[in-house]
Amino acid sequence: MGSPLISCVMPVYNARRYLRLAVESVLAQTCKDFELVVVDDGSKDDSLEILKEYAARDPRVRIVSRPNTGIVGALNDGLAASRGEFVARMDSDDISTPDRFEKQVRFLQSHPDHVLVGSQVMLIDPDGADLCPKQDTEYTHEAIDQAHLKRRWPLVHPTVMVRREGMMALGGYRAKYQYLEDLDLFLRLAEIGKLASLPDVLLRYRMHTGSICHTREKDQERIRPELEAEVSRRRAIPGPQSSNGIVHRTMHGVGERYRLWGWWALQGRNIATARRYAFRAVRHAPLGSESWRLLFCSLRGR
Repeated sequence: MGSPLISCVMPVYNARRYLRLAVESVLAQTCKDFELVVVDDGSKDDSLEILKEYAARDPRVRIVSRPNTGIVGALNDGLAASRGEFVARMDSDDISTPDRFEKQVRFLQSHPDHVLVGSQVMLIDPDGADLCPKQDTEYTHEAIDQAHLKRRWPLVHPTVMVRREGMMALGGYRAKYQYLEDLDLFLRLAEIGKLASLPDVLLRYRMHTGSICHTREKDQERIRPELEAEVSRRRAIPGPQSSNGIVHRTMHGVGERYRLWGWWALQGRNIATARRYAFRAVRHAPLGSESWRLLFCSLRGR
């Protein structure tokens, strides 16, 4: 087989709950010239068996299976196994829209000075219900790069498509910045080419407590100063002005998570979902005024 145009790299670890939806969303792409490189990172559930089912039916599915190393090792192994001109990232709990690859390839082919393109996302809950589009959005290279330097979240890692040549020139992902490996990569890519993000929603991004942003936030904050200091030295620029006293959106408990998702759903005009989380918040914290406020607003519809 010749090299495909796109290599979609998907790390997998104990992902059985959402894995089929993620894989099928890739196989349903309107752009057919791709391979799906799935790295099973030592899963202890039946993720590998599920992947073997798809590989038996579709030769575009290629499996790399080995003991657990963590996200950076899995991503680099997937990158090493990839053969495409472009590398698309995908996570095992998200859902790509059918036209994602087509639109992103078209952009990169018509913008040779760009090394990466992302897209907008629809935030969804663990059951797949729409919450709202992600609000922290930027579209141009300058705006995206500045947002990264200010600790904002303009690019969602599983939305990006990158020129493989650029990623390999940088050595891929770096283990010392595991859990912020995406931010580290984006900042380094911005120094060799331009970044962009399409205005289209091309990914349904699942919010749940097993995601790295929930389970590894302390690790992210521990290594962030070192990454920022390195970027400042490399670019000869001052460190971030907001490094002290920045407000993080950490969800410390179930009730807070219900309220946050309820407000997001209300903001996205997904009223039924907002009411569902409002009732859950009230049941979980019946004396909490914020839970009752969410319930009132959701019943009112705004």
